[in-house]
Amino acid sequence: MRREQKGILVVVVIMMFIVTSVFLPGMSNAGNLEPPGPPGSTMKTLDEIPPTWSQKITDSSKRFELVLDGAGVLDKETGLVWEKSPDTTQRTLADACSYCSDKEVGGRKGWRLPAKEELASLVDMSVGAAPYLPAGHPFSNVQPFYYWSSTTNVTNTSYAWSVYFSNGDVTYHSKSNGDYVWCVRGGQGHDAY
Repeated sequence: MRREQKGILVVVVIMMFIVTSVFLPGMSNAGNLEPPGPPGSTMKTLDEIPPTWSQKITDSSKRFELVLDGAGVLDKETGLVWEKSPDTTQRTLADACSYCSDKEVGGRKGWRLPAKEELASLVDMSVGAAPYLPAGHPFSNVQPFYYWSSTTNVTNTSYAWSVYFSNGDVTYHSKSNGDYVWCVRGGQGHDAY
């Protein structure tokens, strides 16, 4: 054997020694690499799908779920939690913001005034009468009038957006007007000022 071939043979033997002494013992402790059984279903139920604004759940019994000991309503389309029974007192926007931030529903704080898009997501114009909420919804005390959102009108900052549950319109009012308040939990929202 020539000298170069002996050198290559020595390198190969050393590499085989390293592989067998370093890697193989760890691989033998890896255990059974076979899966424990056939793969499960990749389909998810509505309860397993995280809320997303891209889904449309037309069955109210699947869209809404009572939470917080029945005092709150989870909207599975948006992931927001609403008061089941909003207050029936009209407030200015400043008072509405304070009211929600101080609110405790179902033993939980962390409430806020909803953004106009969040509040408008509850409107369902296919219903034949006011308030225009999805058929079979679990809410009570919802008035067929204006409800404040926390979204300021950018063209006139002394106004904020409201949702009119009497006809589904989204419009704006002076922040000093008295509108109803429907507090929400979760999501991002907007600052009212």
